[in-house]
This record gives sequence, structure tokens and C-alpha cells, in this order.
Amino acid sequence: MGGERCTGCGLEVEGATDGCRRLFEQLIARDFSDARYFRVHRLTVDTYALQHPDEYCASAKSLLAHLTGLGWLLEHEVSRAVGSEALRQWVEAHGEIAKPSMPTSRGGLTIEDVRHATTPVMYAHAVDRWARATWQAYAPLHETVRAWIREALDAEARPRR
Repeated sequence: MGGERCTGCGLEVEGATDGCRRLFEQLIARDFSDARYFRVHRLTVDTYALQHPDEYCASAKSLLAHLTGLGWLLEHEVSRAVGSEALRQWVEAHGEIAKPSMPTSRGGLTIEDVRHATTPVMYAHAVDRWARATWQAYAPLHETVRAWIREALDAEARPRR
């Protein structure tokens, strides 16, 4: 592809980090213009954010949102278009949690492995592979993230007063 390396995911792309962000914005625009692509929208957003944590996960709260979002989407049979309201509420209430250490590797795939998918089905499969590679890079945090998700779901199940 040529160019400089993105400081987040390491992709060599014209314009470096700004060029990588432009690729992301193009995919997001396609998500919003075609519902068939939107079906993996939240998976795309969380994956990109976790590969670019300096920009999208600067606070503990934003990291919690994207980590729990990605774990929820990959490990549960749920829509990959939108996130969980229970998780959103839990993150809002627990944004003060100490930010865990970030992995040095962000996964072996990047947005480049997704952007050339020419059909909605190919795109969904490519996003899934990219998301799983990114999730694997965060393996040391999996048990912690799973505990947070359980806590959020338990809080949602409790009767309101």
C-alpha cells in the first residue's frame, strides 16, 4: 500500500494515522448508507477503537466501553450492529475503574484486511476475523472483561426499586 505506519494498528498507509482514520470513516459511512453493512457496525467501531487506544480509549471509561462491547459481541449471540444497554449503563456507573495495562500488540489484522470486502457477507466475515484477532491481542484482560460483563448483566437482572 505504501506510506507511513499508523501509530495505532501499525498499518502502512498513505497519511499514516490520519490515513488509517480516513479508511475507518469510509467504512462507517458505508455502514450508515447500507443496512446490510450496518449489521456489524458496533463490532467495527469497537475493534477499530481498541486498535487505536491512544485516540479512542484514552480514558478508563472509553476503554471499558470498547472492551466490554467487543467481548459481548464476540462471546454472546447478539446483534453486532449495536451495543448492550446494560453494558452502557454499567460503564457509565463504573468509569472510575483503574485503567488496565494495554497490550503492545493490537492484533495481526487491520482495517486493511476489511476494506476490500465487496459484498455485505464478505464484509461481515472480514470484520469478524479482524475483531477476533484484536480480541485475542487483549487476551490477558479476557477474564476481567468477562467479569465486568457478568456484573453488568446481573445488575440489569436485579429488580429496580
